[in-house]
Amino acid sequence: MMTYIQTLHDVEDFCYSMGFLNALHWMLQGHRHTPRKPAGQWRRGPVYVTDARDPSIAAFTAPDAETVPALMRELCDWLSAGDGSHSLIRAAMAHLHLVSIHPWADGNGRMSRSLQTLVIARDGVLSPEFSSIEAWLGRPGNTWEYYAVLARRGSTYRPDQDVSDWIRFNLTACHQQAQTVKNRLDRSTRVWMLLGEVAERRGMDERIVTALHDVAMSGRVRRSRYERAEGLSLQQAQRDLRDLVTAEVLTPIGRTRARFYTAGPNFPHAALDAARTPLSLTDPYNR
Repeated sequence: MMTYIQTLHDVEDFCYSMGFLNALHWMLQGHRHTPRKPAGQWRRGPVYVTDARDPSIAAFTAPDAETVPALMRELCDWLSAGDGSHSLIRAAMAHLHLVSIHPWADGNGRMSRSLQTLVIARDGVLSPEFSSIEAWLGRPGNTWEYYAVLARRGSTYRPDQDVSDWIRFNLTACHQQAQTVKNRLDRSTRVWMLLGEVAERRGMDERIVTALHDVAMSGRVRRSRYERAEGLSLQQAQRDLRDLVTAEVLTPIGRTRARFYTAGPNFPHAALDAARTPLSLTDPYNR
């Protein structure tokens, strides 16, 4: 479904419709289609979001099933017409409206986050790191805050409420996800430069930096990955790694096809330290 969503970014005659959203829901939930929880069809009865601390308490009661088609038609009309807002704002509001209407018996949260990604992708942002907040939401503290900010919307659907804190939450998520990507690139570049300096100082071929970089960043490297990355022959890759093992820069683990290499006693410690140093995130509203 997410792959399909990304292919829609430049479709000229694209439009939002109830049938389209139901089709996406089928892609998402089709393997779980049951009479009680039909995929690709509006729910036929009430639905509740229970309190995580007490399942007997309804933290949110969705609108009556009879109102779902009209609410979804209104949502689709709003999505298709546009209102001049920035795509990140529209995407956050699309997410909130859909999850509040809760039009399906199951999968509403995932569909709402997918719709958010679609709205952003339609603005030309396709990289998952920037078109989705799923990775950011995957951190435990952020997951709880996500449910908390939704809970502050109230126990029923109120489309005329103040949603400034919801917008703030989503923009913070997008900003910190971008910070995370930048930090990852900065760390990777720093490690690469340090390893390059070591290779030059020791008179090693610069291509071995690729293997050492994998070890520093992910803890291991396989011969096949190094071979493909540098376009080497099997014999060249084996020789390079054997020389690094002899120099105790790498340590082999396992045998034959299962073998991989980790940092040895003489692996450049400065590069390992740079790879393991955590970087902080800032709150864009509190800088």
